[in-house]
Amino acid sequence: MRKRLFAALYGRIEGRMRRSTERYRRRLVEGLTGRVLEIGCGPGGGFEYYNPAAMVTATDYSEHMLKRARAAAAAAPGSVTVERADVMNLPFEHDSFDAAVSALVLCSVPDPARALAELRRVVRPGGELRLFEHVRSDRGWVSVIQRIATPLWRIPADGCRLDRDTERAVTEAGFETISSERRSLGLPHILLSARPPGEPASER
Repeated sequence: MRKRLFAALYGRIEGRMRRSTERYRRRLVEGLTGRVLEIGCGPGGGFEYYNPAAMVTATDYSEHMLKRARAAAAAAPGSVTVERADVMNLPFEHDSFDAAVSALVLCSVPDPARALAELRRVVRPGGELRLFEHVRSDRGWVSVIQRIATPLWRIPADGCRLDRDTERAVTEAGFETISSERRSLGLPHILLSARPPGEPASER
């Protein structure tokens, strides 16, 4: 029931969110080609921004979200396959993807360290992880407000936390940061690109 209610709520606010985040969602997937994994795809609002040359596997744990994502995939300019999957237990082989994408997802994952370990496992050496996430502020008083507000916010927002230090979590998972950019969109957000450890097979 809670997942169904969240899907309905998300549908109501999606248009407003897309207007405020569209430019960052475009940049998030700009230039990606090859095999791309998108986690937490929701209703598929980002599918239209992918390069048609990308072969996208889009996942979400919520069947209520995936119903809309399948319709969005059918209308996407490129190849998008939609599958139900939990980012903390991805049903893919090691080194299956050239890149992985997460847009406003890791704030809600129960165990982000485990999720990032799974992403590190399925993205090949030399590949790329791209994230667009709202994060804990680097201003002390704002981060205190985020921490205080999180317990109540998590109830209607499907477990979303306002106070996660996602950039630090990415580093602790073993990824090497390529670029990191912070923006304030009501909440502090980060647009981050990182690579898993190791060299591409062709360079070994």
